[in-house]
Amino acid sequence: MDMALAAGLFVTAFLAATILPFSSEAAVAGAVAAHPVSWLLLIAVASAGNILGSVLNWWMGRAVANSSAPAWARVDPARLRRAEGWYRRWGRWSLLLSWVPVMGDPLTIVAGLMREPLRVFLPLVAAAKIGRYLLVAWATISLA
Repeated sequence: MDMALAAGLFVTAFLAATILPFSSEAAVAGAVAAHPVSWLLLIAVASAGNILGSVLNWWMGRAVANSSAPAWARVDPARLRRAEGWYRRWGRWSLLLSWVPVMGDPLTIVAGLMREPLRVFLPLVAAAKIGRYLLVAWATISLA
């Protein structure tokens, strides 16, 4: 595996974890199919990028919740109350769904808004993201 592949996979996985419309599963599957011997390293690179992207979301949520955030970044108090209610109902365990397309990325932002401690956020999100990529790698190798 070369550095360009690793860097591209990292960036793709990072962007896929943000609110930008990216997906990383095909990139991971393609990389694993091309380099099956390096599947564990590929999963580690993609997971690191994806988890760091989620931490960026968490940080943005915390920044938006801060009353000193710029006016364009502030959250409407009614929306914040709804998000708080939703997060209180489902709790931190909902972060195990952070890998789910469409809803997972906003979920990590809401966790930041709700001031979920990073020490709680990180292991839950890491478990979800790594688990998803392990499943993609297993399926890719199994179908080859």
